[in-house]
Amino acid sequence: MKPAEHATAKRTQQLLSEAGLAGSVVEFEQPTRTSAEAAAAIGCSVAEIAKSIVFRGKESGLAVLVVASGDNRVCERKVAALVGEKLGRADADFVRAATGYAIGGVAPLGHAQPLRLLLDRDLLRFTRVWAAGGTPYSVFPLTPAELAAITTADWQDIRQD
Repeated sequence: MKPAEHATAKRTQQLLSEAGLAGSVVEFEQPTRTSAEAAAAIGCSVAEIAKSIVFRGKESGLAVLVVASGDNRVCERKVAALVGEKLGRADADFVRAATGYAIGGVAPLGHAQPLRLLLDRDLLRFTRVWAAGGTPYSVFPLTPAELAAITTADWQDIRQD
């Protein structure tokens, strides 16, 4: 683990600092693209990873970002009901255009375009979680309260039953 060096990770660090968060974006030599990779690199449980899943609204074309506990599968039906439209898959080009980040590094803030954002209420069971820091090799720690504050999103039941 080392301090952020990649320009995108540094931008994420700047956004965190501007939001008043004390956590630092750190980078790893190995990828942290998936919840399992991130947990292994950090040394925490998979559940403590605040993974980012991006969908595309079928009618609106807007990106829908779900920040979920790393051990949860996201229920598309629940998310669709919450955002009021059917969802489609988001390919890598769509994710980058909508969020400004590559798949595997989508941070919960600093997005390129307006999007809908939902938080998995299962993250509330932890005192600290780890979110993507803007690249597939970077992450940062924060509390669930800080996550809610920087995203201005509500906690929802999005877990697949």
